[in-house]
Amino acid sequence: MKYASEYCEQLAALGKKPYVPGENPRLYDKETAPLKERMARENKIVESLEKAIELAGLKDGMTISFHHHFRNGDHILNMVMDTLAKMGFRDLRIATSSLSAVHAPLIEHIKNGVVTHIETSGCRGELAEAISHGLMDDPMVFRSHGGRAAAIAEDEIHIDVAFLGASSCDPFGNANGYSRESEGKSMCGSLGYARVDAQYADKVIVLTDNIVSYPNVPFGISQRFVDYVVRVDEVGDAAKIMTGATRFTKNPHDLMIAETTANIIVHSGFFYDGFSLQTGSGGASLAVTRFLREAMIENDVKASFALGGITGAMVKLHEEGLIRRLLDVQSFDLDAAQSLKNNRFHQQIDANYYANPYRRGAAVNQLDVVVLSALEVDTDFNVNVLTGSDGVIRGAIGGHPDTAAGAALSIVVCPLKRGRMPSVRNHVNTIVTPGTTVDVLVTDQGVAVNPRRPEVAERLSRAHFKLVPIEELARRAERITGKPEPLPFGDRIVGLSTYRDGSVIDVIREIKD
Repeated sequence: MKYASEYCEQLAALGKKPYVPGENPRLYDKETAPLKERMARENKIVESLEKAIELAGLKDGMTISFHHHFRNGDHILNMVMDTLAKMGFRDLRIATSSLSAVHAPLIEHIKNGVVTHIETSGCRGELAEAISHGLMDDPMVFRSHGGRAAAIAEDEIHIDVAFLGASSCDPFGNANGYSRESEGKSMCGSLGYARVDAQYADKVIVLTDNIVSYPNVPFGISQRFVDYVVRVDEVGDAAKIMTGATRFTKNPHDLMIAETTANIIVHSGFFYDGFSLQTGSGGASLAVTRFLREAMIENDVKASFALGGITGAMVKLHEEGLIRRLLDVQSFDLDAAQSLKNNRFHQQIDANYYANPYRRGAAVNQLDVVVLSALEVDTDFNVNVLTGSDGVIRGAIGGHPDTAAGAALSIVVCPLKRGRMPSVRNHVNTIVTPGTTVDVLVTDQGVAVNPRRPEVAERLSRAHFKLVPIEELARRAERITGKPEPLPFGDRIVGLSTYRDGSVIDVIREIKD
């Protein structure tokens, strides 16, 4: 048998090295043992979380990341932070895709100096209250899902170690939010936000309560990105990770808004066979799908794809043949997760694919219509989904500004008022989505079209919609509720609301008791 080493001189002249058996130390020796034996001997499973942290080389001051696909049932973040605190780590920076009420234990870790900086999409519960009242010296940085993906990909956020919970994982790190081998304890569906962390982090530790046989396919996270696998008792509380299908609202005001919104879509110029859409997961925005379904059947119109956080309602439309494809960055309920597991036309996508503003082919840019909810909208069509009427952080930016900017038609829905507080007002507490990207506002007491979209206003007027200037909606709200008292803000900045490119679009100031 000839080897290229016989032609050394000629190869050297070409700038090439000849093959010499056994010379390259980076090549693995030929393995002759059966797969079962090899898997038991050579895998990425580490005996403990502490050992994985040690092997990953984590040091004080580094950045660690988590994902929020386990929602309010998440055990991973608290488990990891408690372990890091016991190991004596200090001055850590957390970059997580979102925070829920379950993450209240972070308060003590902040007070004790274990955590000194947090970047996230949202924050809720006791932690959000504490942050709003000045818990942290460093302002919490809020990013959209697309903005976070861009910041990680551009190394604005450099993740040293990613701690990623998975509903299933094999010994070599192929991880997913479900398993076709076994049900497991903690199905969450898509791992769309975790995949970006896995791709760009220096070290990746997958934590799972369900080790399955190799290869765990299809995978949400590939083995090539994973350094260590840790088996834990529970990645989360299954009852809080997933519920049944997301339920439609029964609120008559929300239903009125939803029906109006569906009719607006039909007459907007963007309702045609092959149109694309995204709707939210609750309240009026979810209910839009019910009324849109009727219009699609009546007009023999099918959507090419639905995008974003997928719900059971979207799954139902797909199964009825009304939506051809589902692109899922986050499964909102059990029906959506089961569909992702079983349906080849239901595709898991990551946050880069979904909404990175620097990716020309980002899926949000292919949207015809998006329906978004709001806490507040002002007379410039700016939207707040992050702070409540009391100024306290209680929400998330999510994909709101990403989809509003990407979609051909962005529709925001909200009631004119909530309780004794106006939802449509002269100035929102916190700008999240700029009014330049919002096209239509639908309330229970009128519809306003952004003057930037006269063609949309003309189409809706021809369809006999009674359009109202947004300033009039604000006046109506104030006449009902009265003028809100100024909030007791201090001078200190406790949060930064950033736009998709990382620039600061607004600040959140400390609330004084």
